[in-house]
Amino acid sequence: MIATQIRQKDGAFYFVAYPAEEILEKVRFISRYYAEGTPIAREEVEESDDVGQFIARIERTDRAFQRDLSRAKVKAIKNFYETAGSQPPIPATVLLFTSEKLRFNAIGEYENVGDLQEPHGKYLIVDGQHRLAALEFYLREHPEEGRSIYVPAVIFDGRTEDFAAEMFVTINSTATRINKSHLVDLYEKVTWAAPDKRFAAKVVEKMYSEGDSPLRYRINRLGGRSRQDKWILQSELFNEVHRWVEADWKTIDRRGWRAERYYQVIRDFFKAAEKTFGDAWGNPNYMVTKPVVLKALVRVAADLHRQDPDPDWGRVDRWRENMVPWVEQRRNFRAEGFYERFAARGQIERVTKIHRELARLGNIEVTGEKRRKPE
Repeated sequence: MIATQIRQKDGAFYFVAYPAEEILEKVRFISRYYAEGTPIAREEVEESDDVGQFIARIERTDRAFQRDLSRAKVKAIKNFYETAGSQPPIPATVLLFTSEKLRFNAIGEYENVGDLQEPHGKYLIVDGQHRLAALEFYLREHPEEGRSIYVPAVIFDGRTEDFAAEMFVTINSTATRINKSHLVDLYEKVTWAAPDKRFAAKVVEKMYSEGDSPLRYRINRLGGRSRQDKWILQSELFNEVHRWVEADWKTIDRRGWRAERYYQVIRDFFKAAEKTFGDAWGNPNYMVTKPVVLKALVRVAADLHRQDPDPDWGRVDRWRENMVPWVEQRRNFRAEGFYERFAARGQIERVTKIHRELARLGNIEVTGEKRRKPE
């Protein structure tokens, strides 16, 4: 196919005008899914809902970076294709990726115009899944008109899939395009992300996935769209872990500590807290595992680790001694009347209040606030 090669710095990519029918044959629709140790269940969709049936058949994997397709958005774009009139229905490029290295042969005297080999496999869609899904349904109802449509596409080739994930994050990193929990989940793949953020993201990922984590599968990585019982949004937990990591970053960087070290610290702290709170842990009648308290607990964990970091062995039992006074305070964490007992002007102030109270009871010095300006 005829393509224009575009070089920027050390990289090259290609611009092509793909016939609508051909591009739909060459792309692979895929969405990110958190299996959480259980088989992936297909959502029940009415047989008459063609768009829903199409989306239900899309491959879903925890290795993907794409978001779930929205039925409403696909239908709205299809409707635009049908009513566009003199407006070009797909004026903006879709971004495609293949890990295969494609052969490019320049034509005649033009160095940057030539024949581009198509990949043997299918492209991943970095940007444009909704537009292409809508095009699929538009072609079904308007095949003749569809044959006159060429889709502007930019093709990236010969890199790892992490390159495609990083590009996805770069394009969608504003708050209106991608939810913060999804972005945190992809930090580790992004080369331009600050090292302390990548470090904190790795700690949070381990808290979600490791078998010995008290928060395993209790972290909502889908930004509010999960249907399972969760305790805290990944973005909220990340903010607290990053607060801790950022305050300690000079030491972490100088000593070459790995995220595994901090995961083990926070894991042991939550194990001690779980034993201390007993039946209140994970109990819907208590606030112990609600976001407001979990965030405060992360702050207490940072304080306690700075005060009593070594040795690693016996840490759970040793830290439980600091938490003994919490046992008599469990009733204060009942859901009924909780917000009156911890009265505050908002979530930020309430987290700070709980943090200071738990630290006071455990004879733990509050140090994080000295190292970092209040948010």
